[in-house]
Amino acid sequence: MQIQDLPYPDPGVPDARSGPRFLWWLFRNQLGGQLKSLSWGLLHFASVAALPFCVGVAVQAVVDGSGSRLALAGGLLALACVGNAVGDTFLHRTAITNWITAAARVQQLLARKAAHLGAALTRRVAAGEVVAVSTGDVEKIGWFVEALSRFTAALVTIVLVCVGLLVYQPALGVVVAVGLPALALAVLPLLPRATKRADTQREKAGRATELASDTVAGLRVLRGIGGEELFLDRYRSASQEVRHAAVRSARMWSLISAIQVLLPGLLLIAVVWHGVGLAREGRITVGELVTVYSSVMVLTYPLRHFEEIAMAYSFSRPSAKRAAGVLSLQRPTDTAGSRAGEVPSGDLYDPQTGLLAPAGRFTAVVCGDPDVAGLLAERLGGHPSQQGASVLLGGVPLDELPLESARTAVLVQDKDPVLLSGTLRELLDVPASGAVRPREALAAAQCDDVLAALMQGSLDATDPMDARITERGRSLSGGQRQRLALARSLITDPEALVLDEPTSAVDSHTEARIAQGVRELRAGRTTVVFTASPLLLDRADRVVFLHDGEAVAVGAHRELVRSEPRYRAVVTRETDEEAALDGSVALNDVLHELEEIEEKA
Repeated sequence: MQIQDLPYPDPGVPDARSGPRFLWWLFRNQLGGQLKSLSWGLLHFASVAALPFCVGVAVQAVVDGSGSRLALAGGLLALACVGNAVGDTFLHRTAITNWITAAARVQQLLARKAAHLGAALTRRVAAGEVVAVSTGDVEKIGWFVEALSRFTAALVTIVLVCVGLLVYQPALGVVVAVGLPALALAVLPLLPRATKRADTQREKAGRATELASDTVAGLRVLRGIGGEELFLDRYRSASQEVRHAAVRSARMWSLISAIQVLLPGLLLIAVVWHGVGLAREGRITVGELVTVYSSVMVLTYPLRHFEEIAMAYSFSRPSAKRAAGVLSLQRPTDTAGSRAGEVPSGDLYDPQTGLLAPAGRFTAVVCGDPDVAGLLAERLGGHPSQQGASVLLGGVPLDELPLESARTAVLVQDKDPVLLSGTLRELLDVPASGAVRPREALAAAQCDDVLAALMQGSLDATDPMDARITERGRSLSGGQRQRLALARSLITDPEALVLDEPTSAVDSHTEARIAQGVRELRAGRTTVVFTASPLLLDRADRVVFLHDGEAVAVGAHRELVRSEPRYRAVVTRETDEEAALDGSVALNDVLHELEEIEEKA
């Protein structure tokens, strides 16, 4: 896989059982790129390791006065320099390719998992954690994958040089062969502590990122209650903890780096001291001493890759663990699809609650507990957060449909929909049947004032569809964001549309017009609205009242207000004392309010 070929047609199925298993899976899936990087790395390091031999031959040729051997040494030196340049160039090229392609694979896997889980992802993993995994953690994982082939090439080169020195000059080769492994292993006792400090730094950085993300998301609310300074102080405290953790981690890695400089120097002193003694005794030549001395100096370069791989693994292991944790998340029910990719039609039925939404009808659902209503809305869309009987659409269990078909058949708009930044045209460019045009959906959702507000904020736009929406629509009010999200849902024109409190942030007159607009636009299509608003309930074809997780009453809104005290208590928000009295006064107030709003609308 080359960079120009990204993205992957299929990033594969990751082994997310643990962080190390995930890293090993990435390595196996990039075996071709790793072998290329290893080959160029061997050429590079072998060329570097050959330089001392060439220098030694040249020095000995000068001592012996041999011009032919000096010319040979010069030719070998030039060849080694060319090999060094070519190997280093293509090693860097292939290694960076491995880094980028590994990071791209992880990002594709995370994006696919996010699309698969939908809104359930941020309910199981904090949004800040997801952001941290898909940015900083991805880079650290790519770093380890990229460094692995370089480390392998350096390790093979060191082994070959040690063997070569033992053959070339056993007396000094033994010192080098014993000393180099000791150098490589000397920092191992420090790695657990360095890894622990790196984990602590990453954990604190993740918490700071999550706090920053939550603060930005709730900035409007914080300003309203004067809580900006409070959260700013919390972020300052969290960032200082990250700084202290980073300093502690850096101190440990600087100690490891110092050891990697000190010990090779001591080995070099030992080789020179022992080699000078051997040269005086006539057991080795000057050229051989220069060769061994230069080899030890040059080998400090590949030895640095032992430190790099240790750092890369220490930083990538917790990152891989977090990425594997996200990738291992599964939907509570299997929607792999035992049926063909069909989009069924018919009644929407939930066996757990007994809720029935007839095909082509506008059904309102009243539930006294908002949390229960939210869970039921998820279940109706085929996104249950826990195991249970599957919802049926036209008698077909949604769990048996491929996920894409289930989402095409039933669309759920939760009570806090997200608006992506970009133009209004881009926001409304969603998979749709084509039966509902954007203008019709915007009109049904009563978005005239929203379009005006967007035009005021986009001075260069001549068409409201080209007006820009800021990140998450923060420049708009809650009601305006809610109506734009409703328009987006209406455009998709699904077989069944489930709306969870779609008008909770708008005024009553606008709400009445939205109720009528949605009813007219969705005529002949199945629509389910979770609400306790009398205005929406009065426009519904049928109302289903849920109590203790079961459908206990079905009928028209005005009938249920008269006949079902528990329903009336939820809709009119009666207190216990008021419910104990005759409900006729509350009923008359509700009916009178509905009539007034209808006249004004």
